[in-house]
Amino acid sequence: MKANKEKTLDRLSRLEGQVRGVAKMVENDRYCMDILAQTAAIRSAVLGVEKLILENHAQHCVESAIESGDPEEQRAKFDELIGLLQKASR
Repeated sequence: MKANKEKTLDRLSRLEGQVRGVAKMVENDRYCMDILAQTAAIRSAVLGVEKLILENHAQHCVESAIESGDPEEQRAKFDELIGLLQKASR
């Protein structure tokens, strides 16, 4: 979990720098296509962060709910995942 946390924080730090870079590009009236290329890279990086967090959730939170044998806890974790997938598909 700790390695995953460090990877996630590292990626978020890079994302922060990318967003600041795009803001400067806009301030400096850079070519729209250059800015859009950077926003596409940011979108991809956000998906990477989401993947790491989802993997962590599955490996720890969901696994813990399964191992608990508690149907209510299992249902709650399942419902969380379904809710996330529904939001992502909008």
